Amino acid sequence: MRELLVDLERRRADLLDRLAQIGNFRPGSINALVRRCGKCGCRCARPGDPGHGPNLRLTYKLNGKTFSESLPDSTLVQMARLEIAEFRKFQRWSREFIDINVRICHLRYYELPGGRRRTVGPAQTQFGAAALQPRSVHAGRERGTE
Repeated sequence: MRELLVDLERRRADLLDRLAQIGNFRPGSINALVRRCGKCGCRCARPGDPGHGPNLRLTYKLNGKTFSESLPDSTLVQMARLEIAEFRKFQRWSREFIDINVRICHLRYYELPGGRRRTVGPAQTQFGAAALQPRSVHAGRERGTE
């Protein structure tokens, strides 16, 4: 069944409404850090001692640089978990929004003003009907030639 442009535009509008419902977010992950302090007289220097911790840290990248923040209490840990969960929602939203926009652009490309549909037959294209299908930008590239 052919997707209608109106339906896709309605879905895109719904997605824009959903974007306003996404709360504060940030990328990252929460990690537990267990380590030894390096002091000779400390209990962690004894063989078999697991070390200090676990200390929870939020790790994320910003402009290509990795940052790590300490999360000393459970309130900060919970807040970081919620922000990371909202970031995952935003990622899913973004993928869906891009997918719908690509489909809208593809349909608009083959629509003519006045509601007529552009017909492109095999004789009019270099590759036949396959030329009408959206393709990956990497299709046909050889590895290692970039």
